[in-house]
Amino acid sequence: MSVQSAMNEATLSTAGPNEVLTLFGPRDQHVRKLRRLFGVDITHRAGKIRVAGEETGVGAAMRTLEKLRLLCRKKGSLSIGDIETAAAEEGAKIENGRPPTPSGEAINLQNAGRKIAPRTPGQARYVEAIRQNDLTIATGPAGCGKTYLAVATAVEALRNESIKKIVLVRPAVEAGESLGFLPGDLRAKLNPYLRPLLDALGEMVDYDQARALMEQDVIEIVPLAYMRGRTLNDAFIILDEAQNTTVAQMKMFLTRMGERSKMVVSGDATQLDLPRGVRSGLHDAVYRLSSIKGIAQIRLGAADIVRHRLVQQIVAAYEADSEKADSDGSATERSDEGLTEVQSGDSETPTQSQKRPSGDSAASSSTSEPITNSDSETQPSE
Repeated sequence: MSVQSAMNEATLSTAGPNEVLTLFGPRDQHVRKLRRLFGVDITHRAGKIRVAGEETGVGAAMRTLEKLRLLCRKKGSLSIGDIETAAAEEGAKIENGRPPTPSGEAINLQNAGRKIAPRTPGQARYVEAIRQNDLTIATGPAGCGKTYLAVATAVEALRNESIKKIVLVRPAVEAGESLGFLPGDLRAKLNPYLRPLLDALGEMVDYDQARALMEQDVIEIVPLAYMRGRTLNDAFIILDEAQNTTVAQMKMFLTRMGERSKMVVSGDATQLDLPRGVRSGLHDAVYRLSSIKGIAQIRLGAADIVRHRLVQQIVAAYEADSEKADSDGSATERSDEGLTEVQSGDSETPTQSQKRPSGDSAASSSTSEPITNSDSETQPSE
């Protein structure tokens, strides 16, 4: 790379026209985005990419192009997400305001040509925590990828033969509608509760293959109650909607872990469907297990929501209303206050209900109270 500071211009050599086409993107959409993000002019001539503009913009754009060139040679292709990620790492402000995916964090899983990857820094930390720890506890609002990324990582581990089976678990807790009124036998009644896990799995494994794996018990999707008494070795076990477990159920589930197994526990503490007065096993587990080495705790936030753009605003509206009610003392506590993340680098700004006094830490979280579905809460008994 050569830089002529007087003209605020830099050039980057390329390996050939194919590399240029990949860097510039279909109809030059990649390079047009870089021009907007850094306020520079980017052109190609005689095997060199030329960047011109203000000094800071030229430097940032050149560093971004260097990263993208290396990524292009490694992957063979670039997505618009790769462009945004590399640019954001050099200080560019992404137009949609959503944090980008850190480079190189893609899950090794292909489905119809689409690579599954975390799309926010929080999601990337979540995937990394799953890979590095035997037990990961994740909390966060709807739409932040807790279940989806856990299932994708499990399928990746199965295909890499680092595990022998996947067990997907969910508590069958009624959300304001009686289970007995649903038609059919027990299997038909339980199907709606397990459907979200099936939906996530269906995006990663085709239907015939998934059915064959289920018939061979390589993939199990079971209600939480059916886990009692089991020991699971060489397995990837995911507990979804964990906020709807009781303390006894959570203890039962966590003690199913066998040799060479990995567990992920995920839930949204704001969507509690337990009977009034019953303490949430999710919050209790976070409180009890915060100081145990090898257990990662990840908190995802509104910035990690990757569903429809309105979902972020909907979650924010409900959180704002909940905070106002809490400040008036008129609402049942249902926040995940006290949940702490052991992973470093969390850039999420806590809401009013999540802020902790200075000096508080995961190891000294005894001041936080467990979530219950009642107005009076008690500390978990040891």
